[in-house]
Amino acid sequence: MAAALRIQSDWSRALRWAPGPAPLRAAVPAGKPTLYGSLTRRGLSAEGVPDIAASEGFVVGEVTKKSILVSCPHENASTKFLAPFATFSRIHQKSVTCLDISSGGGLGVSASTDGTMKIWQAANGEIRRLLEGHVYDVNCCRFFPSGLVVLSGGMDAQLKIWSAEDASCVVTFKGHKGGILDTAIVDRGRNVLSCSRDGTARLWDCGQSACLAVVADCGSPVNGIAVGAADNSVNLGAPEKTPSEREIGTEGKILLLAREDKKLQGVGLQSRQPVFLFGGSDAFNCCTFLSSTYFLAGTQDGNIYQLDVRNTNAPIQVIQRSGAPVLSLLPYRDGFVASQGDGTCFIIQQDLDYVIDLTEADCDPVYKVASWEKQIYTCCRDGIVRRYQLSDL
Repeated sequence: MAAALRIQSDWSRALRWAPGPAPLRAAVPAGKPTLYGSLTRRGLSAEGVPDIAASEGFVVGEVTKKSILVSCPHENASTKFLAPFATFSRIHQKSVTCLDISSGGGLGVSASTDGTMKIWQAANGEIRRLLEGHVYDVNCCRFFPSGLVVLSGGMDAQLKIWSAEDASCVVTFKGHKGGILDTAIVDRGRNVLSCSRDGTARLWDCGQSACLAVVADCGSPVNGIAVGAADNSVNLGAPEKTPSEREIGTEGKILLLAREDKKLQGVGLQSRQPVFLFGGSDAFNCCTFLSSTYFLAGTQDGNIYQLDVRNTNAPIQVIQRSGAPVLSLLPYRDGFVASQGDGTCFIIQQDLDYVIDLTEADCDPVYKVASWEKQIYTCCRDGIVRRYQLSDL
């Protein structure tokens, strides 16, 4: 594990307005001491860009109003710290537990422990619709590919489909025996998937609002799911009976299941046959596909496993930036974004020799990450939705 550079959460404001130093540290692997240092502002340009000096052991690279690149040569570690471009604190009154951005980038949807789910303007956070109908907290919400319809799952064990245009609930699915923890959409959305505390993952037909199948029954809560096209060399098994004509787009797909019992499971979506079972270091919270070959899964103890679907006996690599729970994973460009329970949120790109750290959450869990083009949105326990601008990637 390489060293992870850390900086105070409000570094951007501190370096622009305060004359004192901003604390900096390089948290290095176990058995080696943490390196401590600081950044100090020497001046401010006419454009408002601070001139920054680093203490011994650290080097400052490019600086803008919203970003600073810092290196620790001794540990061969570099991080670009990025401050939010905009913050939306009035969408919800309490923790924001989930969010998504529409395919066109115009709308956001989010759910909160204040009991509400809302649709808002992605540009300014202005609330457009209130989606009311779940009995308890909403755990997950996402847009369909059209950007006009929302899928949500709640602690009431119900899965609902909503119109983003008039906030009406057009379909309610019932069948799970426990709270729904995650959802996935198959292709354009004729079929959708859900997973639950009851240990099952189910496939649903939106047109007839019916359950087509229990794809997996794990005997342990399923915290997260992801669906993707599998590499042609992977044997997904054959269905025991002819699939329903209502099943659209399930052929050649594999379903990942992030399970509470420390298992990551792959199941042929159409065949319902097990493809692999991988044991991790702790409960799996989330998973995502990077391609038809590679996928990621994050655990409660901070590990991010990268695996090859063709051979899941051993991970390609295990990334750990902190020991806090990995709460969400999102493919982005030729890399990914991860968020964790200690406020850590970072981007790793194959072609960048540094990590991008999305700052300001200040130790509050960042529950979910969404992206649209060069913009990343995060939602946090502090009740704030943050928008980051990745203009120079």
